[in-house]
Amino acid sequence: MKDPDQFDHFYKDVRNRLLVLTYCLTGDLSSSRAAVRDAFVVTWHHWRKVSKLEDPEAWTRVRACARAQRRHTAKLWHREKGLDPEVKATLDALGKLPVTQRRVLLLSHLTTASLAEIAREVGLPRVDTERELQTATSQFAMAREVPTTSIRTVFEPVRAHVDDGRWPRATIVRRSGAARRRTHTVIGVAATVAALVLTGTLVGDATGVRPTLTGERVAASDPGPSSSPPTPEPADLPAEALVSSDELTRTTPGTRWEVARTDDNSTGSGLVMPCQDERYADPRGTAALVRRFDPAGPAHSTPTAVQTAQVSMSRRAAARGFDTAVGWFAGCQTDRAQLLGTHAVDGVGDEAMLLELRTWDGDGSTVLAGVARTGDLVTTTLTRFPVGRQPSLARSAALLSDAVSGLCMLQGAGSCGGAPRLRDVAPVPVTSVPTMLAEVDLPPVTGIRDPWVGTEPRQARSNAAATGCDQTDFSAAPVSDGATRTFLIPDADLPAEFGLTETVGTLPAAKAGAFVDQVRAELAACPDKHMGTDVVRVMHVDEKDRDLSVWHVTTQISDDESVDYLMGVARDGTSVAQVGFVPAPKVGFAPGAFVGIMERALARLDTGPTSRS
Repeated sequence: MKDPDQFDHFYKDVRNRLLVLTYCLTGDLSSSRAAVRDAFVVTWHHWRKVSKLEDPEAWTRVRACARAQRRHTAKLWHREKGLDPEVKATLDALGKLPVTQRRVLLLSHLTTASLAEIAREVGLPRVDTERELQTATSQFAMAREVPTTSIRTVFEPVRAHVDDGRWPRATIVRRSGAARRRTHTVIGVAATVAALVLTGTLVGDATGVRPTLTGERVAASDPGPSSSPPTPEPADLPAEALVSSDELTRTTPGTRWEVARTDDNSTGSGLVMPCQDERYADPRGTAALVRRFDPAGPAHSTPTAVQTAQVSMSRRAAARGFDTAVGWFAGCQTDRAQLLGTHAVDGVGDEAMLLELRTWDGDGSTVLAGVARTGDLVTTTLTRFPVGRQPSLARSAALLSDAVSGLCMLQGAGSCGGAPRLRDVAPVPVTSVPTMLAEVDLPPVTGIRDPWVGTEPRQARSNAAATGCDQTDFSAAPVSDGATRTFLIPDADLPAEFGLTETVGTLPAAKAGAFVDQVRAELAACPDKHMGTDVVRVMHVDEKDRDLSVWHVTTQISDDESVDYLMGVARDGTSVAQVGFVPAPKVGFAPGAFVGIMERALARLDTGPTSRS
């Protein structure tokens, strides 16, 4: 195929116009976007012919409209929520027109087609087309409550609504068009062979013997050996759909990459990324690819980059695979890995998340793992850099968007990758009690290189998170659903009292705030009630639905010995958590680290109930 630059320019110039047209025709934005996308794939397939036409846009437009209407057949007129009132009013008015009148009106106001060209496109005589246009114009103007001379202007808010840049790159469209051409060629050859075979079966002699392509003579009455049902062909997941080394390089400034290997991940352990628990996120998927990248040229360190992609049998199965992949990183089991942040990535595929982790092995590294789903496909992008050299969150989100753009032209795909918008969200629950901390939430302590290990959550009959000042009880009313767990470092030689304990529970809405206030009051009064005890408040947040307080408690045991505690209490709505930490000599958290743990404990409470009477 020739003139890719010409096609690329045509694609960028025309796609939004066709999207506005098909969206107004069907009221279904997702189906319209997919229809326009597919129409351009077909256009590139036939580009030699289409590029020579007087109006290539009209050729593509016909196919886009036909595909949009086919996709929309079983759906109700537009059901989007939160639409701009102007856009909703326009779509409502269009929905009152018969399809033919609607299409004639849209072609008249959203394209440069003449009346004769519109008539040919809708398959009506010119006189009938003119009559339909007049009727549609008056009916639409009346429903939209605008003069007929202002109809064109009411489509401007629609253009603004659909213009979000969520389109696959032109190279992806051309790649899909070329694959379509190859497929059609293969089908053509297969059809020719089938015709030859069929012709052979119609030739026989008087004895009932028919010839075969191999020259053998087989009795016509002999059915031959029985065969089992054919095995379905695996889904097509071409290596060309994965991120290229150039795309990766653009999103990781300062590092050039080259593709080291691309395969289906069927050999070896199958664990190609940090935190990965299984070979495939969907063990019953129909196709999978893994691409590993190496830094090009000499490097002072060894960054890592990997992309995985998998096709599932259905969107529901793909959604489960997405959740599994997100869970790998959200609850990372890699020794000494810490979750730093969880972000939703809006505008990329059907759903997407970006997780930031810090591993503390050796000199430490930062892992940025993006997981996205488009239709039946799930992809993961992962980069691992030495601390301080990692790409920004925005660039990592752009890499995930590129990965989705490469897949969204494939069969079974959904939404494409557009301009990503990052949004901080609560960490994904990873324990049997969703509101509780996990090992992945804890930073290391000074002087110890072994990992944290948490006990299983159990009913809170006692509360080791409390101090001698408060003795807070989560085992009795008004607290319900009380649970507690303790985190230790069993491989290190530490005193028995060392460890971090969290206890959580739920209270009625009217009592949860008072519960936290009682803890605060007891800590404030502690130095007067307990001689030799010093209490320093480190942090204090007091809001209507959220509370967070942290204290440093020191108790003098003798003239030469004292015991330090760090304790915090958090509340989100009706969910409350208390966390206590007892350090060991020269073994404790870095300054500010315990406050970070309490902020994470508060964030995890977000998954609990928000109110209870």
